[in-house]
Amino acid sequence: MSKRLTLKTLATVGAFAVGAMTVLGSTAVQAQQKLKWAHVYETSEPFHTESVWAAEEIKKRSNGKFDIQVFPASTLGKETDINQGLTLGTVDMIISGPSFAARTYPRFGIAYYPFIFRDGDHLIAYSKSPVFQEMVSEFRTRTGIQVTAYTYYGARHTTAQKAFTNCAGMKGIKIRVPDVPAYRATPEACGANPTPIAFAEVYLALQNGTVEAQENPLTTIEAKKFFEVQKAIMLTGHIVDGLTTQIAPHVWNKLSDAEKKIFTDVTQEAAVRASAKVKAREAELVDEFKKKGLQVVQVDRKSFQDAVLKNKPLTGMGFTQSDFDKIQAAK
Repeated sequence: MSKRLTLKTLATVGAFAVGAMTVLGSTAVQAQQKLKWAHVYETSEPFHTESVWAAEEIKKRSNGKFDIQVFPASTLGKETDINQGLTLGTVDMIISGPSFAARTYPRFGIAYYPFIFRDGDHLIAYSKSPVFQEMVSEFRTRTGIQVTAYTYYGARHTTAQKAFTNCAGMKGIKIRVPDVPAYRATPEACGANPTPIAFAEVYLALQNGTVEAQENPLTTIEAKKFFEVQKAIMLTGHIVDGLTTQIAPHVWNKLSDAEKKIFTDVTQEAAVRASAKVKAREAELVDEFKKKGLQVVQVDRKSFQDAVLKNKPLTGMGFTQSDFDKIQAAK
């Protein structure tokens, strides 16, 4: 009898031990949940450095549960690829312009309508506005993807081999733009020849003459070294650009409310930090580019605005006057 009891006790203890090991094992797996965070920007840029900071901060605030590796400079694919990766499950988080998300949810694209934002502060005000929160909710309902933060990317200016001072001067120029209608709007309105080329291939395309011009913020012109293969920078400021931090549905839907708060808080803090660095660097770069021998040109911006309003009207691009008016009112 006692032997039988002893065996039963041992079996119970053994089962408990196995159960405990299973619990501990699952906890260990949870503690080392690895996530991939992808973007197309250089390691020198604040979009990367602040993402690395955010990855470490999320790990810290989640007590080590989330181990996030940041993959910069298109190492996990071009911008189209990483956007698709959120739904395919090949990436878990990205930083990307919402123009790519607008392919699935066109309403996001209004943020790229030329001259819609007065400056970076206006863009950030929009990111906190009710109209943007409504868009985020609709986008999540449609795709499952959660937008957690918006970072100021910079005012987009035009570089070329030959300087010009107004919209007419852009006519006939072969210019690289992202493959998005709103990015093509200004060059098309001015009679240029916009040519979509993947971001990672732009330097070579400028170097070998596949295109004569491109448009990007000053900080990107610096980081990607486009100034080495261009002679002039025209301060067109035609689009005030931003990047969104997005989390894949297969990750977001499994997070607890507390974890969702951690991801949201940290990515928003990272966005504030990166935005401040971009603004500070923008203020320094005009003089630095002049010192490098580039011609920096103040253009007649109204000529570009007038051409866009005439040739690429808001409603003709699928956007609503209501959203435009709400964005204009954001403060």
